[in-house]
Amino acid sequence: MLKKIASVVLLQLAVILLYGQTESDVVADFEKLPSIEWKFKAKGPFFSSPVISENIVYAGSLDSTLYAVDIFTGKLKWKFKTGGEIRSTVSLNGDYVFLYSGDATLYSIDKHSGKIAWTFKTKGGLLGDRRYDFADYFQSAPVINDGKIFFGAGDGRVYALDVKNGAVVWVFKTDGIVHTTPVIYKDRLFIGSFDGNLYALGLENGDLLWKFKTVGHRFFPDGEVQGSPVVVNDLVYFGARDYNLYAIDAMQGYAHWNKTFPFGWAMAVTPRDSVIYVGTSDDRVLVSMDSRSGKELWRTNVKFNIFGPCALTRRMAYVGTLMGKLFGIDLIEGKVKWVYTTENYQKHHLKYFKPDDSFRDDIMNFIKTPADFIGMEYNLGAIFSTPAISHDRLLFTSSESTIYCLKK
Repeated sequence: MLKKIASVVLLQLAVILLYGQTESDVVADFEKLPSIEWKFKAKGPFFSSPVISENIVYAGSLDSTLYAVDIFTGKLKWKFKTGGEIRSTVSLNGDYVFLYSGDATLYSIDKHSGKIAWTFKTKGGLLGDRRYDFADYFQSAPVINDGKIFFGAGDGRVYALDVKNGAVVWVFKTDGIVHTTPVIYKDRLFIGSFDGNLYALGLENGDLLWKFKTVGHRFFPDGEVQGSPVVVNDLVYFGARDYNLYAIDAMQGYAHWNKTFPFGWAMAVTPRDSVIYVGTSDDRVLVSMDSRSGKELWRTNVKFNIFGPCALTRRMAYVGTLMGKLFGIDLIEGKVKWVYTTENYQKHHLKYFKPDDSFRDDIMNFIKTPADFIGMEYNLGAIFSTPAISHDRLLFTSSESTIYCLKK
């Protein structure tokens, strides 16, 4: 065990010497359980992650509303109503917030006033942004680069728009719903589709450079790409519904390695230099892996499904589960340092689970359909979001319609 810990320490020290500190390293670790500072209640569940800019927290809800909340007081600054459920995390650029909503519309919104600057309607039309099934939880979050904004949509297309006015720069059509968030690396954009392909597109004109088809699985033969890609050292990592995590050569499009998780999906990938942290659903673990080889450094049992990537500080990871628990985990050993439970977890946990967080023996008597499962997640205050950190505050959203602000 000591040898294993020492190897991880040496790896991380080498990473710091090679790359220097990242912005998140500047934020001090939350090594002890933080306390609640405030809660903000919306009228619908949150699936999107909070984003912080100039002491304002932005988060969209399934009640079709984008909320701007003061980070110090938890008071509403403004809200903006769209025509559909919001499952996408916002992006900010200059004085504007960019939001893709379930009404198949991308909004450019003044971040100070909440007023519309421009809108763009995808081909989803009056039917809105199409979803694949009940477990298609998220929409593509827009990504901004060099005066353009990129995102995917339920109409199967990838869009590149002018960030100033929403004019179309290019459009690329896939054969499936595109709800992954794109990642940009060098001169190309990577994005996954429910048609089972990861696409590499040229940033300038959207030309197809290559595509990689997943293997597929007996339960999910199409190998739908639901996990958003990330890039580390010329490799693109993403998880699909075929129970595989893939590491693909960013330039050539072939697999360096893949790792199969026996019980479910590994879609929440968080990079940190030469290490990736992978959250899994039915395997119910957070795994630290060497990004080049796929070798496991450690794995931590969190006892329930993870769908949101981690937030990281220098020595800690923070990740939520659909049980309504937020974990603070040491990055060196993978040891759980603390757990924060949502209000609904505290109220409803024993309706579904035993005290040790294993399912009750009679769980199948009242969880019979996907709707029942979603209802359980709502009742538990499931955390689909990636936490956001600003100085001494740690924020996350939950399916109990709440934004939580924790403080050291």
